[in-house]
Amino acid sequence: MKTPPSPHFTPIDMKRSFNGNRRMLAAELGKTCDNIDWSIDLQGLQTFRGMPFLFGDDAGPDVLVLRPGEAPTLVSLPPTIATYILFIQVAADRPHTTPSNFGAIGPTLILDCPNESNELGDLVSTYSLAYTDGSRIDMPILRRFAIQQIHVSWGAHPFAAVPARSPSVHATHLEDFVLGRAPILDFGGAETRTMSGRQYRGRENLWIYALPNPHPDKAIIGLKLHAKDELSLLYAVSTTTVQEHPLRLQGRRKLRMRLPSGVNLNGLGELDTDDRADQIGIDLGAVISARAVLEYSQSDWLSDLHDVQPMRSPNEVVVEYTAHPDARLYLRSEDGSLLMRELLSLEATHSADSPLEAVAIEPAKRPVSIRIIEKSTGQRVAARLHVHGPHGEYLPPKGHHRKVNVGWYVDNAAEFANGLNQYAYVDGYCTVDLPLGHVFVEITRGFEVRPIRRIVEIDENTESLTFELEKVLRWREQGWISSDTHVHFLSPQTALLEGQAEGVNVVNLLASQWGEMFSNVGDFDGRTTLGAKDFGGDGEFLVRVGTENRMQVLGHISLLGYEGDIIDPLCTGGPNEAAIGDPLEATMATWAERCRQQGGLVVMPHAPNPQAERAADIVLGLVDAIEMMSFNPRTAQISAFGLADWYRYLNIGYQLPLVAGSDKMDAASLLGGIRTYAHLGARDFTYQTWMDAVRGGDTFITVGPLVSMTVEGKRPGSKVRIPSGGGTITVDWRVESLSVPPTRVELVLNGVVVEEWRCDKLSCKGHKALQISASCWLAIRIRGSVAGRATDIAAHTSAVIVEVGDSPIFATADAVAVLAQIEGSIAYLDTLAPKSDEARHARLRAALELAHHRLHHRLHQLGAHHEHAPVHAVHITREH
Repeated sequence: MKTPPSPHFTPIDMKRSFNGNRRMLAAELGKTCDNIDWSIDLQGLQTFRGMPFLFGDDAGPDVLVLRPGEAPTLVSLPPTIATYILFIQVAADRPHTTPSNFGAIGPTLILDCPNESNELGDLVSTYSLAYTDGSRIDMPILRRFAIQQIHVSWGAHPFAAVPARSPSVHATHLEDFVLGRAPILDFGGAETRTMSGRQYRGRENLWIYALPNPHPDKAIIGLKLHAKDELSLLYAVSTTTVQEHPLRLQGRRKLRMRLPSGVNLNGLGELDTDDRADQIGIDLGAVISARAVLEYSQSDWLSDLHDVQPMRSPNEVVVEYTAHPDARLYLRSEDGSLLMRELLSLEATHSADSPLEAVAIEPAKRPVSIRIIEKSTGQRVAARLHVHGPHGEYLPPKGHHRKVNVGWYVDNAAEFANGLNQYAYVDGYCTVDLPLGHVFVEITRGFEVRPIRRIVEIDENTESLTFELEKVLRWREQGWISSDTHVHFLSPQTALLEGQAEGVNVVNLLASQWGEMFSNVGDFDGRTTLGAKDFGGDGEFLVRVGTENRMQVLGHISLLGYEGDIIDPLCTGGPNEAAIGDPLEATMATWAERCRQQGGLVVMPHAPNPQAERAADIVLGLVDAIEMMSFNPRTAQISAFGLADWYRYLNIGYQLPLVAGSDKMDAASLLGGIRTYAHLGARDFTYQTWMDAVRGGDTFITVGPLVSMTVEGKRPGSKVRIPSGGGTITVDWRVESLSVPPTRVELVLNGVVVEEWRCDKLSCKGHKALQISASCWLAIRIRGSVAGRATDIAAHTSAVIVEVGDSPIFATADAVAVLAQIEGSIAYLDTLAPKSDEARHARLRAALELAHHRLHHRLHQLGAHHEHAPVHAVHITREH
């Protein structure tokens, strides 16, 4: 917001001293390239960095030119008391020449412009202050100290002067997009959220220098401005009586402000954008952010609730700013009027002369080291960390964002935003700048370690804090390995850190294509398992780069852990997965066969969609597991539709293991928020043995509760055989959880609940004798929610198949539904799929037709009659 100028400054009228015209000085100033200048249009009263200056105008000369060899300029002033005299000025550009120590080359002119402008210490001019007592003092104006040339390159900033243009805060591209605005910077620049005011690449700078008055108690009656070795321009002069250096801003500060009735800060909804340029501002400084106060319930914070979210205040904001002590805060009301508050008055909750209620927040300037250790061993361990102050203000560790950007493919740092709570992933040690007083700490490390939420007191002697994490559940020690089968965009090292902090033993980082964009391709080598003992790790937490190969219509397939060359094309068949114009070069069956040949694990991701070719690949036996996906369990847990899709294949005899992945593509997605547990038993843990365990089928998926099941002592992935007459089988199960309460345990038979148990505590177990008369499958399904939703599914085991005699599991309706998906895939190839060449297209179609034949043949073998819905332009030779 453009604020009124500070009343602490008085501009000096220099018009009678001006002797030049800015528009006529280009050549003399050394402008030898296409400069982008803005100062020629400055006229009259202008405000820079909150300070008023009086510029010349078109009525006559509009700048003071100080040329070497000319007489000094004398400026008479009325007796003026001042602590500092501020000058807006520039030195002429120097030609860009080679350094003088380049030997025989000599000072040859170089065409690039401007020069590096790093020369310093040359005497540009001398400024003298004359006092009423007749005394005078001379002050040198040195290049790159009090003055600098107009056009500079990066790194050539003056040491005692600042650019006239103020530092500014701007929105990110995502925030501009949501607010319906055009961004002012490129994507990367916008992510920085800040601009210094310095101008590069031929853009003009004016420099403000605050000359300190050595005798602030003596009145000044004149200035003597004398050029020495270089040409310079003086545009405007102002004086001030502030005691602190007028160009030095304090470190970051915060205040809590109550909005007057009827005032609404735009953007304080879910976006919580930082851009308040039109509504809130500071004259001698900059507003960094203005975000709603977050009110946390202290009793909830100290409770065992899984997720404690704050309430967003509708009428109070935390304003973060940097400013001079004499600055003023302004708020623009709905009618356009300005409400003002002196920052020096923040010691009081309310100022009698201001309608703005605001109070200073204790500054976060006490650096405190935080150590996170394992209670049983004392070893430092990675964890997810959240710290906030008493007003809900997030206090990130050094090196982490104060505002986590949750846009897609934006913030791939080690961070997470869960609703209104922001987190940083740390390796067990970090430094956080904290305020004195109460701070609120949350630390988590996966599903087997008890999370911490505490309130700690910080005083002037606090240098470090140590937190002990206790591992309560011992499923890893019982041979269980946790994994996330579906992660994108992170670097492998960041994925490893997040996996360690979330207690995820295996992170599968998947390279892919997104139209004309590619991700993580350079991280794939078909060999390295980061974190493995063979590659210098401890072998407990692993990251392997695989690929997710994708098609818009036929579907997506995850290819994990394969060796050798990358399986391409990563995407095919056109947008959005492949690029516009990309033909269909492969089917998922093609990719799956190559993955199998290269020793990998084939997973059908994010069930149930897309429902197309995955049906054919399962029938062909090319799929090792089906994945359930949740970006963040706080928003949605295990999909009932995805499970129904999996049940359909179990109901026709395909015993596919369940796995789970986050499909993490942004900072609002939680790596391992939904995860797979696979049972290795007594086998040593390696990436290879993890893949073998998944193929074996003894898995469960979960967003918190850990569950195991046996049927007649057999684990999921197994088959139990009983005589053709049927019989009684026993089902045993147990559930353990730390913070997500299991509310109901359901025994599922062929997709139908045949028994359920209520849970009123975090751990429970049960037993059921069940009469079985026909072949079936059994699994355990757990209800429970991280967000209090009554019907949420929190965990699910893979299935045990019970075979009664020789009768198969085969539900005709489900088989017909699967057959229809295959027919739809063939219809797509026959009608819309962009062909690469006829021979290849015929081969791709043949695989789908083979799957159709197999399933259709089984239908008729079992005497199942069915009707086909008409399918456009599909010709299939059916076996009978």
